[in-house]
Amino acid sequence: MIPSITRRKFIGTGTAIGVASAVGLTAAQARQVAGANDRVRLGIIGTGNRGTQVASAFQQHPDLEIVALCDVFEDHLKRAASGFGSGCDQYQDFRKLLDRSDIDAVLIATPDHWHALQTVMACRSGKDVYVEKPLSVTIHEGRRMVDVARETGRVVQVGTHRRSSPVWQRAIEVVRSGVLGKITMCQAYRLSNMFPAGIGKLEKSDPPQGLDWDMWLGPRAWRDYQDNIAPYKFRWWQDYSSQMGNWGVHYLDVMLWALEETAPESICAMGGKFAIDDDRTIPDTAQAMFQFGSGALALFGTYEGFGNPIMPAGEIELRGSNGTMFVDSGGVHVLPEHRGQFQPTDPAGKKIDILMDGANNDDTAAHTRNFLDCIKSREKPNADVEIGHRATSMALLANISLETRQRLEWNGEKETVQGSGNANSLLHYSYREPWKLD
Repeated sequence: MIPSITRRKFIGTGTAIGVASAVGLTAAQARQVAGANDRVRLGIIGTGNRGTQVASAFQQHPDLEIVALCDVFEDHLKRAASGFGSGCDQYQDFRKLLDRSDIDAVLIATPDHWHALQTVMACRSGKDVYVEKPLSVTIHEGRRMVDVARETGRVVQVGTHRRSSPVWQRAIEVVRSGVLGKITMCQAYRLSNMFPAGIGKLEKSDPPQGLDWDMWLGPRAWRDYQDNIAPYKFRWWQDYSSQMGNWGVHYLDVMLWALEETAPESICAMGGKFAIDDDRTIPDTAQAMFQFGSGALALFGTYEGFGNPIMPAGEIELRGSNGTMFVDSGGVHVLPEHRGQFQPTDPAGKKIDILMDGANNDDTAAHTRNFLDCIKSREKPNADVEIGHRATSMALLANISLETRQRLEWNGEKETVQGSGNANSLLHYSYREPWKLD
């Protein structure tokens, strides 16, 4: 049965599509012009752990329809199809999904080393993009993603979902009120006691049936398959990801947001494999410090040799001259400061407790809602690609500092390391043929 449609809606929709065709827009773009009542047709590239989580958040919105799934691993495709409807078309090559003119937007939740290529190609195919964090594995990739998004006019939302969270937005309001005074230090940590085995030590082997290993590697150099790389443990291999990027980007983004900064001017990171003997190529212990020109330090540490908390409370801590803020999904808490040497003894700030029901705040659902709204309004989303690039760049600079064992002086405008050719050579890598970042 064909659904009824009013004459006014028919004329409005037809006019919009006619105008869109006249200016050379794709069918997907034409639907976006047609109005806010249209359902957004979504394709999902990467249906593993995070891909299915974000897809479930998208499914909460009645104006969203998942129409296509893509993964290089058939087992993931079958599982996703059972969860999101067997009627979805299924692909192992993302290019076939992007070739479809009836898809408005894509969710990219593939391993990190694929984000840049797939985002650029999606933008060039006329699709808006929700791409998981970290945005990229090189700073050069991130800047190219921003440039192409701007050239094509695409909406690109990065999966740093705290930007759409009521709790974290409230925390930023408190910071903006000035109650903390001059903020000179922020810190956050990722803790997971993976001692003693970590991701294990395994021999090379044949990939599981149904996994296109060559496609999984994509632009990265060829190497034989190991069970502790794919499908999920790539997070501990520097070529494909890092915990500095995986977790650090979330908190570094909040620090940039709170401090109203775009880039640090100096970066120093230290660490190594101190506790765990496994196949990983990233540290099990690492601490990065970032210095901003306005006068503040930001610290992020990833520690996998222990799991006990470092901070007294919260996921992130912001310390100011009048108070210290702790934030997590349950709320915002400010502990007032007391004056130190040679200063008046009266308290410098005030105690604040803002309790929020974190259990009922689905930040990913809010973030996907913001993305869908921006597809229709054509406004920049809460975690626009430039915002995601700046936060990701901080994590990647920490990795470069670790690799070069250098303190880096960073020109955030030119996006180059000053006085260090060795560090600058790590801003990108040579893609394996036939992949090119156009």
